Amino acid sequence: MPAVLALRFDPAVVVLSYLTAAFASFVALDLAQRVRTPDALVARIWWIAGSLSMGTGIWAMHFVGMLALKLPFLVGYDTAVTLLSWLAAVAVSAIALRVAAQETLTSAGLALGALSMGAGICAMHYTGMAALVLAPGIQWDWLLVAASATVATAAAAAALCIFFGLRRLPRAWARWGQLVAALVMGAAVAGMHYTGMAAAGIAESSVCLSTAGLRGDNLGGLVAGATFALLLLTLVTSGLDARGERRTNRLQQSLHAATTELHEQALRDALTGLANRQLLDDRLQHAAARGQRDGVRLALLAVNLDGFKPINDSFGLTAGDHVLRETARRLQGLARSHDTLARLGADEFVLMLEGEVGETALAQVAQRLLDALAEPMADVPGAGSQPLRLSASVGIALYDGAGPGEALVAQADSAAQSVKRAGGNGFAFFEAHMQAGVREQVELARDLRAALAGEAGGGRLALHYQPKVASEEGEVNGVEALLRWQHPLRGAVGPAHFIPIAERFGLIMPLGDWVIAESCRQLAAWREQGLQMRVAINLSVQQLRQPDALVRHFQTMLARYRIDARLLTCEITESVAMDDASATERTLQRLAELGLGLSIDDFGTGYSSLAYLRRLPVSQLKIDRSFIQDLETSADARAIVKAVIELAHALSLTVVAEGVETEGQAAVLRGKRCDKLQGFLFARPMPPDELARWAMDARDDRLRFSASVYAALDAGAGV
Repeated sequence: MPAVLALRFDPAVVVLSYLTAAFASFVALDLAQRVRTPDALVARIWWIAGSLSMGTGIWAMHFVGMLALKLPFLVGYDTAVTLLSWLAAVAVSAIALRVAAQETLTSAGLALGALSMGAGICAMHYTGMAALVLAPGIQWDWLLVAASATVATAAAAAALCIFFGLRRLPRAWARWGQLVAALVMGAAVAGMHYTGMAAAGIAESSVCLSTAGLRGDNLGGLVAGATFALLLLTLVTSGLDARGERRTNRLQQSLHAATTELHEQALRDALTGLANRQLLDDRLQHAAARGQRDGVRLALLAVNLDGFKPINDSFGLTAGDHVLRETARRLQGLARSHDTLARLGADEFVLMLEGEVGETALAQVAQRLLDALAEPMADVPGAGSQPLRLSASVGIALYDGAGPGEALVAQADSAAQSVKRAGGNGFAFFEAHMQAGVREQVELARDLRAALAGEAGGGRLALHYQPKVASEEGEVNGVEALLRWQHPLRGAVGPAHFIPIAERFGLIMPLGDWVIAESCRQLAAWREQGLQMRVAINLSVQQLRQPDALVRHFQTMLARYRIDARLLTCEITESVAMDDASATERTLQRLAELGLGLSIDDFGTGYSSLAYLRRLPVSQLKIDRSFIQDLETSADARAIVKAVIELAHALSLTVVAEGVETEGQAAVLRGKRCDKLQGFLFARPMPPDELARWAMDARDDRLRFSASVYAALDAGAGV
């Protein structure tokens, strides 16, 4: 048996091989996180790229380790066999990353993964050794070969455990844990390699037959350098991807937080921060369901302030807002943590109670509310040093477990109105004799909801349009959309009847959305007929309190029907505009940014601050019909109308007079330079098809009139 060489290794190259193994392990641990991304395509790309990068790093460690071997003759490595060993390294890496991508590491998964990876590592190493073709061939110490296979399998098992163990570390420790783990894994991989090298017996008389293959003194440094560059590029790319992923996660968290905040704002009253009608309805529905299921008692207290409007009239809007916020604070101080306190209208609050709500306890709660509100309210803006004293009318309704919970709101409000009619400053329980009106309201609310859903039992909603006529030219330059409801049993139900019910039962938002959508649809239909018309629609205070939803709906409908926003005007009554003035101003500004026209309706009947009115982005005022009716007989009415028109023109606003019914009223308004007239004198509200015919006939009449005037002028010129 020929003498065997004592194997010697270049220490510097050995260190280089270990550093290569450690760096490859560090990159592998980083790639294991990327492969777990929830995006299947991205995960597959990282798996393929990671297998190539990680496999190259492990193979380079073995190849550099083999080049560290110092032999007394010229050596080279068969190119094809060396390439085959690289493919084995890539396959091992693919197995490792695939196992690391699993959610959990089971005992069976660990055993199968470790054995597969151990076999792959051995295949890579011993295939790489086979690339060194010697004569006579290498004599193997099979005990050490078995030991190297054991080390390879143990290293693979340790690597998999480390992969999964790092997931449990806090983010601050993860990088340090990854570094330590990479050093341990590098030592394990290097240990396997040099154990395998020790198993190789090379005869002193051996001759290398593969010198024509890969060789050269600088080949090891070149392979290590190229591999380090590849691994570094992979690590940087992985880091950038991780940074982008963290940034995306932060953006998603910020978006989620913003969405949550917007959703929360949509369920809160902007002025007081209390629950709004939408949130109250939701909680009332769930509470009623609990009451029916578990027998939990439920009660509602409607709190209506007495004499709130004179506060705005006497001291201004800022004082009114202050009073409402202070009222909310006092009521909230008496509510329990699981009670719901909501603001439904300008001076209407509701307290929902669950649990022990016997009549005696409810009477005590109502009296405490009245006592809290009766405490003097100091430091009210505009009121000077004089404290204000408030009173309220409180209505109480108990849920009996039958019927819809929303009927409680109507019952409590009916009881509060009975207190108010009796002089206010007290409370009353809902009684049976009030039931008739409540039952009718509940039935109408049910049918109105069906009409909005397009169900046959709800009847039919429609928009009728009343023209606005230019006072001088007589040209129709706009219409007002007026809502009509044809009930299947009650016939025509007037807006004055069903709009308050829609507000009371939380239907005003879907009803307002329907009006906006129908107006846009009709504008598109008229456009197809060659008729361009400007449509004015009325907005409610509830719509203005949910500006995000309102603006989004306008944007959606304008885009769906390809409508120029300038063809729509939003009319807001003066009292609505002044309710929560600051929030209204912000909402109107957003609507104006869409390009919508804005108009103050029923001007002169509320309590406007002219300084505030100047800040609103409105372009039009509508004089209330109550002033128009007395124009021919009342000097005061004429003076008020003149003042309003001059004020509006001074603010560069156009003026519309509604409710014009006689030629005498129209003549007075023309004399005072009112811009537009609207009323039965010109036309009643009409369905859209009838309006289109009316507008075209009116246009033809104007054209015929103009032609006759020009003909008369020409004849006069000829004479």
